Amino acid sequence: MVIGYSLNNRTILCNVVNGSSLKKILICGAFHGLEGITSSFIEKFYNELLEKKIIPSASLYFVPCVNPDGVEISKNGPTSAGIYKELVEKIGFCDRWQANARGVDINHNFDANWDNLRKMEVQNGITGPSYTRYGGERAESEPETQAIVNLCLREKFDISIAFHSQGEEIYWNFDGIIPKHSEFLAKKMSEISGYSLSSPEGLAVGGGFKDWFIKKFNKPGFTIEIGKGKNPLPLSDLDSIYEKLRPMMLDIVKNADEYLS
Repeated sequence: MVIGYSLNNRTILCNVVNGSSLKKILICGAFHGLEGITSSFIEKFYNELLEKKIIPSASLYFVPCVNPDGVEISKNGPTSAGIYKELVEKIGFCDRWQANARGVDINHNFDANWDNLRKMEVQNGITGPSYTRYGGERAESEPETQAIVNLCLREKFDISIAFHSQGEEIYWNFDGIIPKHSEFLAKKMSEISGYSLSSPEGLAVGGGFKDWFIKKFNKPGFTIEIGKGKNPLPLSDLDSIYEKLRPMMLDIVKNADEYLS
């Protein structure tokens, strides 16, 4: 199903695999243009569930690409920005493009201590549209952000998992808020995957989807930084990343109802 549209009218899609309980999990990726490999990871897992007819214990909602404009710009340059081509060129297109088509970092645009984050951005010289880390004129100003917010408000997910790259880390709390089951789930995911549990610092604190989800719903929300290296990670890394994380993902989707009881 279509849950929204990007600035350039690219569709933001959500695929659903129905589970055996009333629990719901959101699995999403590609908030950043350079992190297209996270979309491929999510699609690979979704396809395996379908091909092997795996019925999860919770219904799974897959949004592989939250920022389709950003991914296209990162891959193909300013011409992919459509009517925002001149703006992207003015900002200065570079091989580190993370933002959407008008230079807003989607993972700085959520309403989670956004005002404080904006002040830190300015202190770091980020005062307007940029290839990265500009949180916009106001929280949730971008249609890509609004698409995910509206989906969450409608579906009331029990767990959210946002995939980013890179670092082999799991972020699991925000602003002193530790929802019920979060610590258990974080340790379980870390144990199975070998990824370390971490806390973000500086400009990585606030404004993110995981931050907003935890603050808004007081339910477990996770950011998982897949792979290691320099973004954009090559697609040739996908299989090894997938094999490392596959047991963790299967454990979550098969046992979510039990873990949340």
